[in-house]
Amino acid sequence: MKVASIYRRGFDLLSLGVGVLIGCFLVSLTYVTMYKSDMLATMASQMSKADAYSWISQQIDFCGLLLFLFYNLLETDSESKPRCNHGSAASYLCENSETIETARVSSSAGSEIPSQRNEFSASETTRASSPADGKEQSAKLPCDPDSVGCTINNGSKDAFSPPPTSVDVHRSQVPVKSSAWKSDPAEFDTKPMCDTSSHRCDLCDIHGDIRIITGKDSPSVLRVTDSSSTDHQSWQVKPYARKWDHGVMGYMKPVTVRSTADTAATPRCDVTHAVPAVVFSMGGYVGNHFHDFTDVLVPAFQTARQFDGEVQLVVARLNRWWMNAKYGPYFRKLSRYDAIDLDNDARVHCFERAIVGLRADADLMIDPAKSPMGYTMSDFRQFMRSTYGLNRDFALKLAEQTEKKPRLLMIARSGSRKFMNADHIVKLAEKLGFEVVVTEGALDLAEFSQTVNSCDVMFGVHGAGLTNMVFLPTNAVVIQVVPFGGHEWIASTYFGNPATGMELHYLEYTITADESSLTELYPRDDPVFTDPKSIHKLGWVKMGEIYLDKQNVRLDLDRFRPVLEKALDLLRK
Repeated sequence: MKVASIYRRGFDLLSLGVGVLIGCFLVSLTYVTMYKSDMLATMASQMSKADAYSWISQQIDFCGLLLFLFYNLLETDSESKPRCNHGSAASYLCENSETIETARVSSSAGSEIPSQRNEFSASETTRASSPADGKEQSAKLPCDPDSVGCTINNGSKDAFSPPPTSVDVHRSQVPVKSSAWKSDPAEFDTKPMCDTSSHRCDLCDIHGDIRIITGKDSPSVLRVTDSSSTDHQSWQVKPYARKWDHGVMGYMKPVTVRSTADTAATPRCDVTHAVPAVVFSMGGYVGNHFHDFTDVLVPAFQTARQFDGEVQLVVARLNRWWMNAKYGPYFRKLSRYDAIDLDNDARVHCFERAIVGLRADADLMIDPAKSPMGYTMSDFRQFMRSTYGLNRDFALKLAEQTEKKPRLLMIARSGSRKFMNADHIVKLAEKLGFEVVVTEGALDLAEFSQTVNSCDVMFGVHGAGLTNMVFLPTNAVVIQVVPFGGHEWIASTYFGNPATGMELHYLEYTITADESSLTELYPRDDPVFTDPKSIHKLGWVKMGEIYLDKQNVRLDLDRFRPVLEKALDLLRK
């Protein structure tokens, strides 16, 4: 593709992307000014400030979506990137989370996890490309010439230096290893390099003379050994933490992991690194806020945090916008080195240790017994607080701070599963003593994380927006409103149990049929109301179309009031 080839020759992708975003917004504004002047008059005379902000936000969202699609076009070239496989049982987890609305990749796709805005950050983009930070967006070589991170074997030095970040000014106290990753390679000659027992991801922890051979068609990780006994070890590993989901894993290209004693046929090293490598994929459902955390961010923390930044990330299906802009602070804290593009780097990288795949347990949960450093989700949340400069470690203690009002964050939605009586819910919460913050999210994740961290209670309808509970202070309260239709197990599994593991209080409120907008679409004797299990048996697509795409919520305030009162009681203890 021509535009992709221009990019590879060094075109300033970041500047062009920012230009596309600004241009799109200006075109929208010009159109309204010239052809919709009556709408401007209406906005000036009738539209509230909040509605005006909402309209402007929608225009920015649209432009941001165009920019996201533009970046993916360049990064993936002509190869299509699967978002969802609607024949899979996991297809309900798929949505395009580049906008706050629950717009789907396919209009027929069922989804349990809704979209969450928290996307493109102009400030992050500027920081990622600023010459003052010492990093150009087009830099490809993952080496700092002033560090021992790697050596270019042709004798030249890499011009790239890892960028500082304004939020990464201090180390978190999460346990780390320093040089403990180094070991005697002979110890591993008789051990299998890969463990395929996990239902989430195959994991290969390889020590010795390791060559990572890049290439979109057949990337491979080769361990060179003197022992002929290991010459025939070989695995095909798909390094994405959703192994059980055969639908999405069908789109993943495997990485060949093997050992050889044939040194004559071994490719020479182009770049030799003095730090270990972690190899994983950004394919699959990445781009959905829930899956960003469950499939990449939490597993990458489990796998790479132990090296305290001295680790080289090697990424298949690399999306540099997603990595450098959207989650730039996170990845710059996780690794001091620019990521290597496993598909397009075209060099042989050599390491003394490489981990292929990511350690992963249940969604938004970490089993400390399986973690090499005994990590927990509390450690992950501490890492995120340090990364994004979040100051509140604990929620408000009402028994000790009686003069303060607890802050309640209401996650609003403008698509499906929205609150139809949001104003009345806010008035009820304020009457009970809450200071209420209503938001659909923010374009800047660093900014929005500050908002979440400032609150003591967060509540919303089941969806990806609840993933932001990772930014809440310890002992805060999460209230999940479960839509009608038999979703209690899913709600508890994906958010209820994880909330407890994050040292948060969890409350669940399941709406009745009377609180559902489905009463306006179906008669009361329809199986939608009388037999929800029969609807689930029709498959995720049909179930999602009915219970998730078409359903909004009108809370019974008398019935919901005790839940808010319980949240206050928890803050008093």
